[in-house]
Amino acid sequence: MTNSGEIVDFLNEKASYYEARWFIDEDPVQIPHLFTQKEDIEISGFLTATLAWGQRRMILKACRQLMERMDMAPYDFLMNATDDELKVSDDFVYRTFKNIDANYFLKTLAHIYREKGGLQQVFIDGYGQGGIDKAIIYFRKVFMSLDPPDRTNKHVANILKNASAKRLNMYLRWMVRRDSPVDFGLWKDISMADLLIPLDVHVGRVAQQLGLLSRKQQDFKAVLELTEKLAQFRPEDPVFYDYALFGLGIYEKF
Repeated sequence: MTNSGEIVDFLNEKASYYEARWFIDEDPVQIPHLFTQKEDIEISGFLTATLAWGQRRMILKACRQLMERMDMAPYDFLMNATDDELKVSDDFVYRTFKNIDANYFLKTLAHIYREKGGLQQVFIDGYGQGGIDKAIIYFRKVFMSLDPPDRTNKHVANILKNASAKRLNMYLRWMVRRDSPVDFGLWKDISMADLLIPLDVHVGRVAQQLGLLSRKQQDFKAVLELTEKLAQFRPEDPVFYDYALFGLGIYEKF
Protein backbone atom coordinates (compact mmCIF):
# COMPACT_ATOMS: atom_id res chain seq x y z
CA MET A 1 0.00 0.00 0.00
CA THR A 2 1.63 3.14 -1.23
CA ASN A 3 -0.93 5.85 -0.55
CA SER A 4 -3.59 6.85 1.95
CA GLY A 5 -6.39 5.86 -0.44
CA GLU A 6 -5.18 2.27 -0.53
CA ILE A 7 -4.82 2.25 3.25
CA VAL A 8 -8.35 3.56 3.75
CA ASP A 9 -9.81 0.97 1.37
CA PHE A 10 -7.86 -1.77 3.13
CA LEU A 11 -8.96 -0.63 6.60
CA ASN A 12 -12.59 -0.22 5.52
CA GLU A 13 -12.62 -3.79 4.21
CA LYS A 14 -11.03 -5.22 7.35
CA ALA A 15 -13.18 -3.19 9.74
CA SER A 16 -16.36 -4.30 8.01
CA TYR A 17 -15.23 -7.92 8.23
CA TYR A 18 -14.42 -7.86 11.93
CA GLU A 19 -17.39 -5.73 13.03
CA ALA A 20 -19.75 -8.69 12.76
CA ARG A 21 -21.83 -10.96 14.95
CA TRP A 22 -19.20 -13.70 14.92
CA PHE A 23 -16.76 -11.32 16.60
CA ILE A 24 -18.91 -11.35 19.76
CA ASP A 25 -18.29 -15.06 20.28
CA GLU A 26 -14.54 -14.45 20.15
CA ASP A 27 -14.41 -11.40 22.43
CA PRO A 28 -15.11 -10.36 26.06
CA VAL A 29 -17.94 -8.18 24.72
CA GLN A 30 -19.99 -11.38 24.79
CA ILE A 31 -20.49 -10.83 28.55
CA PRO A 32 -22.62 -7.66 28.28
CA HIS A 33 -24.36 -9.27 25.31
CA LEU A 34 -25.80 -11.77 27.80
CA PHE A 35 -28.12 -9.00 29.02
CA THR A 36 -30.95 -6.92 27.61
CA GLN A 37 -31.63 -4.32 30.31
CA LYS A 38 -29.67 -1.11 29.76
CA GLU A 39 -28.24 -0.91 33.26
CA ASP A 40 -27.22 -4.57 33.25
CA ILE A 41 -25.35 -4.01 29.98
CA GLU A 42 -23.62 -0.91 31.39
CA ILE A 43 -22.51 -2.58 34.61
CA SER A 44 -21.45 -5.90 33.11
CA GLY A 45 -19.71 -4.06 30.29
CA PHE A 46 -17.73 -1.89 32.68
CA LEU A 47 -16.60 -4.81 34.81
CA THR A 48 -15.75 -6.83 31.71
CA ALA A 49 -13.74 -3.98 30.20
CA THR A 50 -11.89 -3.61 33.51
CA LEU A 51 -10.75 -7.24 33.34
CA ALA A 52 -10.13 -7.31 29.59
CA TRP A 53 -6.43 -7.99 29.46
CA GLY A 54 -4.69 -11.31 29.09
CA GLN A 55 -6.05 -14.60 27.79
CA ARG A 56 -9.63 -14.35 26.64
CA ARG A 57 -10.59 -17.67 28.22
CA MET A 58 -9.45 -16.44 31.62
CA ILE A 59 -11.08 -13.03 31.14
CA LEU A 60 -14.41 -14.69 30.43
CA LYS A 61 -14.09 -17.03 33.40
CA ALA A 62 -13.44 -14.15 35.81
CA CYS A 63 -16.23 -12.01 34.35
CA ARG A 64 -18.73 -14.84 34.61
CA GLN A 65 -17.75 -15.33 38.24
CA LEU A 66 -18.57 -11.68 38.93
CA MET A 67 -21.87 -11.90 37.06
CA GLU A 68 -22.83 -15.03 39.00
CA ARG A 69 -21.86 -13.25 42.21
CA MET A 70 -24.55 -10.72 41.27
CA ASP A 71 -27.11 -13.43 40.45
CA MET A 72 -26.82 -12.61 36.72
CA ALA A 73 -28.79 -9.43 37.43
CA PRO A 74 -26.12 -6.82 38.18
CA TYR A 75 -28.33 -3.73 38.35
CA ASP A 76 -30.87 -5.28 40.69
CA PHE A 77 -28.07 -6.69 42.79
CA LEU A 78 -26.23 -3.38 43.16
CA MET A 79 -29.39 -1.48 43.98
CA ASN A 80 -30.44 -3.87 46.73
CA ALA A 81 -27.37 -5.62 48.14
CA THR A 82 -26.22 -5.07 51.71
CA ASP A 83 -22.63 -4.05 52.41
CA ASP A 84 -21.74 -7.67 53.17
CA GLU A 85 -23.43 -8.92 50.00
CA LEU A 86 -21.34 -6.52 47.93
CA LYS A 87 -18.18 -8.39 48.94
CA VAL A 88 -16.81 -11.23 46.81
CA SER A 89 -15.07 -14.26 48.24
CA ASP A 90 -11.43 -14.08 49.27
CA ASP A 91 -10.43 -16.51 46.55
CA PHE A 92 -11.58 -14.25 43.69
CA VAL A 93 -8.57 -13.19 41.66
CA TYR A 94 -7.83 -12.33 38.06
CA ARG A 95 -4.18 -11.56 37.51
CA THR A 96 -3.52 -8.42 39.61
CA PHE A 97 -7.26 -7.74 40.17
CA LYS A 98 -8.10 -9.36 43.49
CA ASN A 99 -11.06 -9.59 45.82
CA ILE A 100 -10.13 -6.34 47.58
CA ASP A 101 -10.32 -4.56 44.22
CA ALA A 102 -13.57 -6.26 43.26
CA ASN A 103 -15.09 -5.30 46.59
CA TYR A 104 -14.28 -1.64 46.01
CA PHE A 105 -15.58 -1.76 42.44
CA LEU A 106 -18.93 -3.26 43.49
CA LYS A 107 -19.29 -0.84 46.41
CA THR A 108 -18.55 2.13 44.19
CA LEU A 109 -20.81 0.95 41.35
CA ALA A 110 -23.62 0.59 43.89
CA HIS A 111 -22.96 4.16 45.04
CA ILE A 112 -22.91 5.45 41.46
CA TYR A 113 -26.26 3.85 40.63
CA ARG A 114 -27.91 4.71 43.94
CA GLU A 115 -26.59 8.26 44.30
CA LYS A 116 -25.12 9.53 41.00
CA GLY A 117 -27.65 8.50 38.37
CA GLY A 118 -25.58 5.62 36.99
CA LEU A 119 -22.48 5.21 34.83
CA GLN A 120 -23.98 6.99 31.86
CA GLN A 121 -24.77 10.09 33.89
CA VAL A 122 -21.28 10.25 35.40
CA PHE A 123 -19.60 10.03 32.01
CA ILE A 124 -22.00 12.57 30.51
CA ASP A 125 -21.38 14.98 33.38
CA GLY A 126 -17.68 14.80 32.60
CA TYR A 127 -18.21 14.92 28.84
CA GLY A 128 -20.10 18.17 29.27
CA GLN A 129 -16.94 19.72 30.71
CA GLY A 130 -15.22 19.55 27.34
CA GLY A 131 -15.00 16.16 25.67
CA ILE A 132 -14.10 12.52 26.10
CA ASP A 133 -10.83 13.24 27.88
CA LYS A 134 -12.72 15.31 30.44
CA ALA A 135 -15.28 12.49 30.76
CA ILE A 136 -12.53 9.97 31.55
CA ILE A 137 -10.88 12.31 34.06
CA TYR A 138 -14.16 13.12 35.79
CA PHE A 139 -15.26 9.49 35.87
CA ARG A 140 -12.03 8.47 37.56
CA LYS A 141 -12.44 11.26 40.12
CA VAL A 142 -15.94 10.07 40.99
CA PHE A 143 -15.03 6.39 40.96
CA MET A 144 -12.07 6.87 43.27
CA SER A 145 -13.90 9.15 45.70
CA LEU A 146 -14.79 6.47 48.27
CA ASP A 147 -11.30 6.01 49.71
CA PRO A 148 -10.09 3.05 47.65
CA PRO A 149 -7.22 0.82 48.76
CA ASP A 150 -3.98 2.12 47.28
CA ARG A 151 -3.61 -0.99 45.12
CA THR A 152 -7.01 -0.43 43.50
CA ASN A 153 -6.08 2.93 41.95
CA LYS A 154 -4.12 1.26 39.17
CA HIS A 155 -7.25 -0.49 37.86
CA VAL A 156 -8.82 2.74 36.57
CA ALA A 157 -6.60 4.52 34.07
CA ASN A 158 -5.34 8.01 34.85
CA ILE A 159 -4.86 9.92 31.61
CA LEU A 160 -3.50 12.86 33.61
CA LYS A 161 -0.46 10.60 33.98
CA ASN A 162 -0.52 9.82 30.25
CA ALA A 163 -2.15 6.37 30.55
CA SER A 164 -3.69 5.15 27.29
CA ALA A 165 -6.98 4.24 29.04
CA LYS A 166 -7.44 1.39 26.56
CA ARG A 167 -10.13 -0.37 28.58
CA LEU A 168 -12.14 2.77 29.33
CA ASN A 169 -12.02 3.79 25.68
CA MET A 170 -13.12 0.30 24.67
CA TYR A 171 -15.99 0.51 27.16
CA LEU A 172 -17.04 3.88 25.76
CA ARG A 173 -16.92 2.38 22.25
CA TRP A 174 -19.27 -0.37 23.40
CA MET A 175 -21.69 2.08 25.00
CA VAL A 176 -21.67 4.86 22.39
CA ARG A 177 -21.22 3.46 18.87
CA ARG A 178 -24.54 2.95 17.12
CA ASP A 179 -25.76 0.77 14.25
CA SER A 180 -23.23 -1.91 15.15
CA PRO A 181 -23.75 -5.66 15.59
CA VAL A 182 -21.06 -5.60 18.30
CA ASP A 183 -21.36 -2.24 20.10
CA PHE A 184 -24.55 -1.26 21.92
CA GLY A 185 -25.16 2.43 21.12
CA LEU A 186 -26.91 3.05 24.43
CA TRP A 187 -25.47 6.47 25.25
CA LYS A 188 -26.92 8.88 22.72
CA ASP A 189 -25.60 12.05 24.36
CA ILE A 190 -21.97 11.27 23.51
CA SER A 191 -20.91 11.70 19.89
CA MET A 192 -19.19 8.83 18.08
CA ALA A 193 -16.98 11.47 16.49
CA ASP A 194 -15.45 12.23 19.89
CA LEU A 195 -14.51 8.67 20.84
CA LEU A 196 -10.83 7.76 21.24
CA ILE A 197 -9.11 4.67 19.90
CA PRO A 198 -8.67 1.84 22.44
CA LEU A 199 -4.91 1.54 22.07
CA ASP A 200 -3.11 -1.65 23.01
CA VAL A 201 0.07 -3.30 21.81
CA HIS A 202 -1.66 -5.00 18.87
CA VAL A 203 -3.44 -1.88 17.62
CA GLY A 204 -0.31 0.20 18.09
CA ARG A 205 1.92 -2.24 16.24
CA VAL A 206 -0.38 -2.48 13.22
CA ALA A 207 -0.90 1.30 13.15
CA GLN A 208 2.85 1.85 13.16
CA GLN A 209 3.36 -0.65 10.33
CA LEU A 210 0.73 1.14 8.26
CA GLY A 211 2.33 4.50 8.91
CA LEU A 212 -0.64 5.78 10.93
CA LEU A 213 1.23 6.20 14.20
CA SER A 214 4.74 7.50 14.79
CA ARG A 215 4.82 7.44 18.58
CA LYS A 216 6.32 4.26 20.04
CA GLN A 217 4.92 4.43 23.57
CA GLN A 218 1.45 3.01 24.24
CA ASP A 219 0.25 6.15 26.02
CA PHE A 220 -2.41 8.84 25.81
CA LYS A 221 -0.36 10.99 23.45
CA ALA A 222 -0.30 8.04 21.05
CA VAL A 223 -4.06 7.62 21.47
CA LEU A 224 -4.61 11.22 20.41
CA GLU A 225 -2.20 10.95 17.49
CA LEU A 226 -3.78 7.79 16.10
CA THR A 227 -7.36 8.96 16.67
CA GLU A 228 -6.66 12.22 14.85
CA LYS A 229 -5.23 10.27 11.92
CA LEU A 230 -8.22 7.91 11.75
CA ALA A 231 -10.59 10.87 11.97
CA GLN A 232 -9.19 12.03 8.65
CA PHE A 233 -10.62 8.86 7.11
CA ARG A 234 -13.96 8.78 8.95
CA PRO A 235 -14.49 11.94 11.01
CA GLU A 236 -17.95 10.93 12.19
CA ASP A 237 -16.71 7.60 13.59
CA PRO A 238 -12.92 7.24 13.82
CA VAL A 239 -12.92 4.26 16.19
CA PHE A 240 -14.68 2.22 13.51
CA TYR A 241 -11.12 1.36 12.55
CA ASP A 242 -10.41 -0.21 15.93
CA TYR A 243 -11.90 -3.38 14.47
CA ALA A 244 -9.47 -3.42 11.55
CA LEU A 245 -6.36 -2.62 13.58
CA PHE A 246 -7.22 -5.02 16.39
CA GLY A 247 -8.33 -7.79 14.04
CA LEU A 248 -5.18 -7.51 11.94
CA GLY A 249 -3.05 -7.66 15.07
CA ILE A 250 -4.83 -10.58 16.75
CA TYR A 251 -6.16 -12.75 13.97
CA GLU A 252 -3.81 -12.07 11.06
CA LYS A 253 -0.55 -11.25 12.87
CA PHE A 254 -0.12 -8.37 10.45
